[in-house]
Amino acid sequence: MKKQAATEGIEQLSLRRFDGKRFSDAPGDVVREMLLEVFVDGSLVVTIACAGIHLRELATGFAKQEGLLEEAADILELTLSSDRVDIRTRGGRGRAPSLAAGKTIASSGSRGSRSFQAEGKEKAVLNGCPELDAATALRLMDALLAATVIHERTRGTHCSALADAQGILAAREDIGRHNTIDMLCGWALTEGIDLADKLLLTTGRVSSEIVSKAWKMGVPIIVSHSAATSRAVMMAESLGIVVVGYVRCKSFTVYAGCEAIKA
Repeated sequence: MKKQAATEGIEQLSLRRFDGKRFSDAPGDVVREMLLEVFVDGSLVVTIACAGIHLRELATGFAKQEGLLEEAADILELTLSSDRVDIRTRGGRGRAPSLAAGKTIASSGSRGSRSFQAEGKEKAVLNGCPELDAATALRLMDALLAATVIHERTRGTHCSALADAQGILAAREDIGRHNTIDMLCGWALTEGIDLADKLLLTTGRVSSEIVSKAWKMGVPIIVSHSAATSRAVMMAESLGIVVVGYVRCKSFTVYAGCEAIKA
């Protein structure tokens, strides 16, 4: 039973805990889950399960990833209600091609119908990847984990961030790792941030779709607290994207782009 709304993205519920010996009733922090409807040029393109924060960035980033936007100037108007974002684009760009009407994305689900597919004929478009030294990779992951404010209270979120060698530029938390990256995509788009020399940090697993998102954003390096999948490694190698994973306990694994990581 919900007791009261707390910090943004968190709700406080009446919970029953067992401490190994006995039960007790106490309020507890639980990450919020809601459904956000995203309309582009009057059409419902997706319903996203999310924590209800950074909704403008989430909707904008999703539209960018799906090819419904190319640049911030494509957005003529964006309106937000409690559970709906409406985006009106320049020239009705978002009308075609359209996504499957009413598609719903769960917190751990894949994105839209036009996700990038790695094929031999595709060219690596991310060139001149900046070098990354081991100490910086470890330091940035520590900074990412320190930024997981909602996770510290609920243990129910993923966190991703955009960073340069000096530190984190923007960090976002949500119930889905895909959402956090879409939020960052929306943030970079609206702020006009060039990502060609930036890093994408994440607490989540690096799947082929996460590599696809980094490629679409123009981010050359992914650094994860978790592992990578075989298809993600294959895709990253073909696109010139560096993937560093399982960064923890002062160690990590380089899955792709080994020559870019220095001791």
